[in-house]
Amino acid sequence: MNLNIDITDAPLSPLSTSSARTTYAASLAGKAPMVEKVTIFRGDEGNPLLAPRGVWAVGNRLLVADTGQNRLFCWNQLPETEFAVPDLVLGQLETSHTGRNAGSKVHAGSLQYPSGIWSDGQRLVVADAWNHRVLIWNSFPTQNGQDADVVIGQPDFESNLPNLRGVGATPSAQSLYWPYGVFSDGQRLWICDTGNRRVLFYEAFPTQNFTAADAVIGKPDFTERDYENHEPIWPYSVRVNAEGVLSIADTQYYRNLIWHRWQDAFTQPADVIIGQPDFDANGMNQFSLFPQQNSMSWTYDAFFHQNGLFVADTGNSRLLWFDRIPTENNALADNLIGHDNFRTGSENSNTRFGTDKQLYWPFSLCAVERCLVVADTGNHRVLLYQITNP
Repeated sequence: MNLNIDITDAPLSPLSTSSARTTYAASLAGKAPMVEKVTIFRGDEGNPLLAPRGVWAVGNRLLVADTGQNRLFCWNQLPETEFAVPDLVLGQLETSHTGRNAGSKVHAGSLQYPSGIWSDGQRLVVADAWNHRVLIWNSFPTQNGQDADVVIGQPDFESNLPNLRGVGATPSAQSLYWPYGVFSDGQRLWICDTGNRRVLFYEAFPTQNFTAADAVIGKPDFTERDYENHEPIWPYSVRVNAEGVLSIADTQYYRNLIWHRWQDAFTQPADVIIGQPDFDANGMNQFSLFPQQNSMSWTYDAFFHQNGLFVADTGNSRLLWFDRIPTENNALADNLIGHDNFRTGSENSNTRFGTDKQLYWPFSLCAVERCLVVADTGNHRVLLYQITNP
């Protein structure tokens, strides 16, 4: 895959005790830095990003869900500067527009709080979270505000109630409630149906509206709403690597769940828990005042890279790196991006002069070759890291 990753150097301040230090690219003190270069990207200078919660890189394209402004931007080349005019906007007819559902009723070209993104460069899938649906473009859009071809979770493009009939309605194999994460291996599709506390699975890539899921992860059947602690409690992101390892970011229990074979997730609990010692544990930072090498706070995403795994430890404003996909619960991270030690979190003293000099609530990740794209949501920007080989 050809990725333009010779991105611009940003000033990486030396690690020190200074409150003004730059720590968005920091790695663990005493270890080789994980980041060689970084570009800080804020979108269109006249219409900058607001709380972006989804990123995806494919080919030379960068896709960003500008979640706070109900639109998705596409740049046909990875940005090398702080600002760049987008090549395409979805969810709105103009790049400057920001209204929910384009200021009108829900329709095939509108978005309301878009989040997760997946694309193979041809097809495009977007989690249109607050419309309680997932939109699919069968070929990559070429026009602003272009209508989607397929809708999942709703019977048509004009409907947007949770679970079809509203809050309190029983879910089904065809309904969605706050879908935040999507992923495909090119043949199958997984959707984090977050509000229903489950992940829906489609054996074949959907080509028809209102396609029913083939299986469900996290529930014994499609209509169950109660949950147990061994199930994904608030699944926000789903990823599957080339070897078939499945990751689900289970936000509300401050953990990431791993199955060594994705097929096993339909019938058994996760093989490995990252961030907690067992299924009964659910404490933020394991009930510690400060984060640790094996704890997390409000994790929203993870992404496989080479033989390892990046985890967005969102509430601690850092990315944890595991050299190998953990095989035991409560594994210690090998490195991190965003702080120079494992005991620093979002609300420590280095944020008292603002957060712009550090990562702040990273929600979404995408790693391709040596390019790691991060939605630095709390800072209303995207960071493009050129990372070293682990």
